Amino acid sequence: MNSESLYQFSTLTVILLLLAFYGGTYLMTLGIRKKNEDADAFMVSNHRVGFGMGAASMTATWIWAASFYAAATSGYTYGVSGPIHYGLWGALMILFIYPFGRRFRKLAPNAHTLGELIHARHGASSQLILALSNVLGSVISLMVNFTAAGALVAVLSPLTFQAGVIIAGTGVLFYTLWSGFRASVLTDFAQLVALMAIAVVIIPAVFFAMGGPTQLVAGLDNLTAEQANFFSMDAILNQGAPFFVAVLAYAIGNQTISQRLFAVNESHIKPTFLTATIGYGAIVIGLGMIGLMALTLGVEPMGGDMNNLIPQMVSSYLPPVFIALFFILVIGSLSSTADSDLSALSAIMMADVYGKNIARGKADPKRMLLIGRLTMIVATVVGIIFASFSLDILVMLVFVGALWGAIVFPVIASCFWNRVTNQAFTTSVLVAMVLFCLARFELLPLDGISGLFFELLACIGGGVIIGLMVFGFLGRIAGFIAAALALMAMLFFATDFLRDYTVLLASLTAYGASTLVCVVMSLLSRQPDFDFASIGEQVGNYDAPRPEPVTQGGQTASANVAIQR
Repeated sequence: MNSESLYQFSTLTVILLLLAFYGGTYLMTLGIRKKNEDADAFMVSNHRVGFGMGAASMTATWIWAASFYAAATSGYTYGVSGPIHYGLWGALMILFIYPFGRRFRKLAPNAHTLGELIHARHGASSQLILALSNVLGSVISLMVNFTAAGALVAVLSPLTFQAGVIIAGTGVLFYTLWSGFRASVLTDFAQLVALMAIAVVIIPAVFFAMGGPTQLVAGLDNLTAEQANFFSMDAILNQGAPFFVAVLAYAIGNQTISQRLFAVNESHIKPTFLTATIGYGAIVIGLGMIGLMALTLGVEPMGGDMNNLIPQMVSSYLPPVFIALFFILVIGSLSSTADSDLSALSAIMMADVYGKNIARGKADPKRMLLIGRLTMIVATVVGIIFASFSLDILVMLVFVGALWGAIVFPVIASCFWNRVTNQAFTTSVLVAMVLFCLARFELLPLDGISGLFFELLACIGGGVIIGLMVFGFLGRIAGFIAAALALMAMLFFATDFLRDYTVLLASLTAYGASTLVCVVMSLLSRQPDFDFASIGEQVGNYDAPRPEPVTQGGQTASANVAIQR
């Protein structure tokens, strides 16, 4: 993986840089460390995170290893439109949680995970499906970030890929283990400040060291017609459209976003998510331009591995001081996301698995903390092991996003429509996941009758996505109109065409199948309509003092006083 033509730090220098970063991060967390940590603060900072901390944490969490590596891969693979397709749709993942997030907070203001809300709405089976999808997503995210660390260390030093993976995993665990989410939010703020300061220097430096605008324009002759076309259908159908489809899936399915939704002071939700959307999009599109420059210059990724492209470009074109800054930049970005994944996984095991299913509402906060910390340790080990496989980052992102697509409609419908049943939720998700796998891995032929079947489901899925997005911001009537128009357009343009784009077809199939099954089963059900007011009564804090019970099943909704940030 290494090359003599690339600048490399000595082993001692890299170790000192890593020690400085992770040691400094750990020292920061000592300021918030409490002798007797409480479970609610460990999971969501007692729902009191302020605007500045919340926006910074959300932005830093999503500017992760994939923001560097996959954005550059997108620019290198798809040309001039690649960075836009990655950065813009990624930013929308943050934006589209906002309208639905307001509803989630209204129904369960003291929740720690979205799974707790679903448990109160449907019960254990639906909640565990959501929890398992989140566990899968967060473990893969850990793997991606540790993989990026290994690739970076291997390219810029004599250390091996495995050494970089282990150091990054241990370092993140070291500063997150004690204070959990509180440590993640605090360090995210510092990491984002450093990330933005360094990115403002690094991105232009690489750009001009490679020749600047003149070289970029001259190198456009090296691009294919599709790569040079800003409206390339190849880029749209293979990159832009699958990521657009994944927007709602990541917004609804990812616990790192939900955790911040429930942690931010309720009055600050809107500015927090809007600010994070703009910040993420601006930085990531800039990072993707480095991949485009590499394409125009005819640079070949080392060993044919796209994960090496960004480190390779920086090492080839910048002096040692800038390379050191870049090293810290990437380590900080992947660490900010990895600690969020650890916090998300610990909250899922503490609240969804133990709190609601094992303890059944009688959770011991001290035992919850032990479970949360053990989860972090186990997740770190699993992430390190999976990272050793060095899988393609972009492929993993699309795969997880598509799987999450199966839960989007059932989750949103469950929070707005009182007819949705637990059986409808569970069955629709399972059917959608099976059909997604059949289409994604082409276990059934995608031609003839079976191909038409998947395309019809995908057309429904396209209508659902557009309808939900419009519904979130403009209301029910506008959502229905938009969904109908999108469905008709899909039926006209996508039939006998979409089957050639397997990733997009499978992703849309997950949406369409889950929606169709969920709606039909809910309409046929004879169960009484659900009372949404009961959700807030069932979801509360774990450390808050509870009054003497005066009604059966009553719970307090009061919260501990948290550290104001």
